[in-house]
Amino acid sequence: MPIHNAEIAEIFNQYADLLEVQGANQYRVRAYRNAARSIANLPQSASELLKQGKDLDELPGIGKDLAGKVAEIIKTGKLSPLEELKQELPGGLVQIMKLEGLGPKRAAVLYQKLGITSAAELKKAAEEQKIRELPGFAARTEEAILAELGRKGKEAEGKERLKLSVVEELASPLLDYLRKVKGVKQVEAAGSYRRGMETVGDLDILATHTEGSDIMERFVNYEDVERVIAKGKTKSTVVLRFGLQVDLRGVPEESYGSALHYFTGSKAHNVAIRQMGVKRKLKINEYGVFRGEKRIAGRTEGEVYKQVGLPYIEPELRENRGEIQAAQENKLPKLVTLEDIRGDLHAHTKATEGKASLEQMAEAAREKGYQYLAITDHSKHLSMTHGLDEKRLAEQMEEIDRLNEKLNDFLVLKGIEVDVMEDGSLDLPDDVLEKLDLVIFAVHSHFDLPADEQTERIIRAMDNPNCTILAHPTARQIGKRPGYDVDMGRLMDAALERGCSLELNAQPDRLDLDDVYCKMAKDRGLKVAISTDAHDTEELKFIRFGVYQARRGWLELEDVLNTRSWSDLKELIKR
Repeated sequence: MPIHNAEIAEIFNQYADLLEVQGANQYRVRAYRNAARSIANLPQSASELLKQGKDLDELPGIGKDLAGKVAEIIKTGKLSPLEELKQELPGGLVQIMKLEGLGPKRAAVLYQKLGITSAAELKKAAEEQKIRELPGFAARTEEAILAELGRKGKEAEGKERLKLSVVEELASPLLDYLRKVKGVKQVEAAGSYRRGMETVGDLDILATHTEGSDIMERFVNYEDVERVIAKGKTKSTVVLRFGLQVDLRGVPEESYGSALHYFTGSKAHNVAIRQMGVKRKLKINEYGVFRGEKRIAGRTEGEVYKQVGLPYIEPELRENRGEIQAAQENKLPKLVTLEDIRGDLHAHTKATEGKASLEQMAEAAREKGYQYLAITDHSKHLSMTHGLDEKRLAEQMEEIDRLNEKLNDFLVLKGIEVDVMEDGSLDLPDDVLEKLDLVIFAVHSHFDLPADEQTERIIRAMDNPNCTILAHPTARQIGKRPGYDVDMGRLMDAALERGCSLELNAQPDRLDLDDVYCKMAKDRGLKVAISTDAHDTEELKFIRFGVYQARRGWLELEDVLNTRSWSDLKELIKR
């Protein structure tokens, strides 16, 4: 059974976490995190590349030593240094690190200062108010830890949700495999995956096929299946890598639309549609739309909606958060699409922590059909990323000018991802920032400030007329770190008043803004930039995850900054 890229990346990230707890050199820790990121973003399977005899040390961010470790993982499913480290450190530390708001650095402090090695010990220390006395912790940290432990306890009773990007890596080849089975006509993944949710609990796949097709047999014998739960003529259930449960249902063609609607959900949306049907003396379920015993619709989802007097509603909107009323009033948004994006406004090069050159990033963006790419390397405060000071930024700007002279049909924009300091000032002077095409400003430190202080800090940064777009506005990392406390309503109002915009960071670990905040921005008339924060050429493809999130947040073409040509965008972002 081949090892997936996501599994290799997870092993490297685990090793980096434990090295950090152990107090290893930060550059060594970062090397493994960068390797994890490179492998996760490969367009091809590392296992397949090794099988073809390719040199893995030629991959971006992977040298000879790391290539050997990738090969070891592919061949054995394990990394021997990680297994050795697991023996040295208490096993409970791994679970503690996974708690939102902690991570390896804080887990190390808890371990070194209080000897905490398990969730039970952590809970006891929090209840006894010992944690608030540690450097970098506070009373609210203790409260958050107890709340998170309670939430994890409840989650343990159910199934762990996986990031959309991980499920995509598992689902895409499976769907391709099933579509090639003889007799199969239609195959579609439904559920939260189809609705573009940032995490997915399990996967529902629907298929239509001719009588006698061996799709169920082929499904349970798929190479990634770790366990078969059930196998039948019309439904089978298996568990894939990462514990992802997948249900495959064979449905008649006359019921396909009804089944796709039912299993796409959400439950709240479906209930509302069924209630509308009841008022029309209709019964709506996964088998069709019925008047009495007669099926009157169900071949397509459009037929289902038509029977209750509604136009088709896009899957990403089906959360019963106003989409039905909007459909009734003919006010559904025309959601932004991947094809609407004209450029990317947040990208890094190897000048800081990226892995590709300026020219390589520009060429990759141009190949995507973009008109422009903003290069926004880190500023000097982030020393770990080798951030740019005034001199190096000036040199990069000159390099961009030279490159633009060679590019007739594409423009590289001069930018920076400048750090917002604790007092709201920026870590580069105004006379430097004002020479740039745009300034991305971001919070990378002091996440623990109270909401009012954090909000004021960011608004003070917005007061600087050079600031254009607030990057990853809550700094959350899905499943690893919650967003900092901030009054998002005030922040959006302040941005609107000052002519700033907010970013929807398309990194699948971030997706920050979330869908609720995207809708909040839209309702205020505040523009959003969908950007990838790409650190190599492959990460430019993450734009699709940002578009999924934007669609869930009701964003249309006019709500998104980078759906415009540079000449129009330039006027729009002018302060």
